[in-house]
Amino acid sequence: MPEILQNPWRGTGLPGADLLPRADATGVAALLRQCPAHAATPLRDLPALAAALGVARLWLKDESARMGLGSFKALGAAHAIAQEAVATGAADPGAALGGRVFVTASAGNHGLSVAAGARIFGARAVVYLAETVPAAFAGRLAARGAEVVREGTDYEASMAAAARAAAENGWTLLSDSSWPGYSDMPLRVMEGYLQLAAEAVAAMPAPPDHILLQAGVGGLAAAVAAHARAALGDAPQIVVVEPENARPLLESIRAGGVVEAPGAPSCMGRLDCKEPSLIALNGLARDADLFVTISDAEAEETAALLAGHGLPTTPSGAAGLAGLRRLDLPADASVLVILSEGPEDQAPPVS
Repeated sequence: MPEILQNPWRGTGLPGADLLPRADATGVAALLRQCPAHAATPLRDLPALAAALGVARLWLKDESARMGLGSFKALGAAHAIAQEAVATGAADPGAALGGRVFVTASAGNHGLSVAAGARIFGARAVVYLAETVPAAFAGRLAARGAEVVREGTDYEASMAAAARAAAENGWTLLSDSSWPGYSDMPLRVMEGYLQLAAEAVAAMPAPPDHILLQAGVGGLAAAVAAHARAALGDAPQIVVVEPENARPLLESIRAGGVVEAPGAPSCMGRLDCKEPSLIALNGLARDADLFVTISDAEAEETAALLAGHGLPTTPSGAAGLAGLRRLDLPADASVLVILSEGPEDQAPPVS
């Protein structure tokens, strides 16, 4: 059943938590200024949709066309790979990472970012996909030059396979999740997501009362929450939204540490993760106020609602807004949500 949990760790964080997300987007912005594909994505003010949902103002950060990849994930893995390339000091960026192989598991969008980053800097990308990932995503990955490997019945199994391949072949594992002993690369991935948070804060005429953030392993939610707290302080209520069948952050907050949260598959494929990122959990324990779960039906209904307002997306992309429909907010509330990806049949051009 869908649930709302008040965060008991708000402000203090989990005991002993020393791995935390970064909050300063300055370095990310400086790196992106060198990328010809970079442009800020729209922050949409949606009065008609706000009225339909019973709030005074609704801002939607639309990531459906980010850097030609169709998702906020374009900011993550590609940013981490770019940092690796810069560190080489190579005169030719296109050959800076020649001979390197980056391997990951993905439900689609993170893999596209790995593939794009590897291609730009002369590296190879190998992406493990679970059996449940749509064939369309495998085709888009291959079009970006990635080697696609199918292994495992779910994201966790494909990630375990990617980690084994990294260890056996001397490849660089580039996960968007983190765990004890593995934090440097996912921290850089999350740092990339700060760009969209900084863009949203800069574009809003006033801080929102509520920020709703969908979460899988939690990287996006934790990065945006960290930047929002640094830029806006304690005033906005930050709400993390997860599928009811994939709620590792809520259950880990309840337990006071990382736990798995097994459940049936969710139609919110990009959020259908059963174990949280350690860095993300630590950050959200400190920064988030509420953890909310939604049903598949609620996510699908909200995706249809957005499509009706000219904003097509997936249930995953609509999940933050679906969380708003679970809350009893005052009529004068102002809300920020993120449309995290375009529709599944959207195939951005390969450049």
